[in-house]
Amino acid sequence: MAKLTREQFFATIAPAAILVSQEGSSLFPSVRLAQSLLESGGVIHAWNNLGGIKVGSGRTNAYWQGAAVVKGTWEYIDGRSVTVKAAFRAYKSIYHFYKDLDLLMNTARYERVRQADSPEQQAQMLYVCGYATDPAYPTKLTALIRQYGLKKYDEMVTPQTKSKGFEAASIVPVVYQGQVLGTGYLLNGSTWVPARKIGESLGLTIGWTGNQVTVNGEALESILSESTGYVKVRDLVTIKNIAVSWDDRANVVVLE
Repeated sequence: MAKLTREQFFATIAPAAILVSQEGSSLFPSVRLAQSLLESGGVIHAWNNLGGIKVGSGRTNAYWQGAAVVKGTWEYIDGRSVTVKAAFRAYKSIYHFYKDLDLLMNTARYERVRQADSPEQQAQMLYVCGYATDPAYPTKLTALIRQYGLKKYDEMVTPQTKSKGFEAASIVPVVYQGQVLGTGYLLNGSTWVPARKIGESLGLTIGWTGNQVTVNGEALESILSESTGYVKVRDLVTIKNIAVSWDDRANVVVLE
């Protein structure tokens, strides 16, 4: 992906940062977003690794499933900045990357990161716990948080609730080209999504007949809940010839 403006960059990654916080992440969205900008330079590559997570032991998990890229990077070694090549994890989406990063942050090594009670303290603890080798890392993160007003994203984290009729469903992310478009409800083997939110983000025209959602003029099987029309994600994206798959390890709907 081409380099984005800062506004475009944050607009692209913020939905994933907010969602993982709603799911219980200990990282402040403001810290996560500043870290993503600092680590990536504002470029979102196809491998969606915004934090420099290396392959490491190579042990896969629900969110990193073994894909990798080799690229140049720099590290502080014996007080000097040294350019090296390393293998980095590649992810299906930004959401997958953030969830994998949370697995790392949930280890004993990063307890002080999890216990931090402010973005500034958390930025400091990332360095103290050894996540970064640059001694200026905390200062750089806090400067980015201030410069771009990233604490506003901390305020956007609200508890997840389920709409009427979906109380028995699981809430699942919907990702497209690496980005989080929103969430849907997995109910009885089908994922129902808010038609207008997801459909319009894909360039579809959404309407309402009075009892059914229409997509580009075609009426679809629908559920109306709290003034929002829901349709099956597969029915929605088929109209635009978008492929849909279910990542059963991460519990994510992947559109491509």
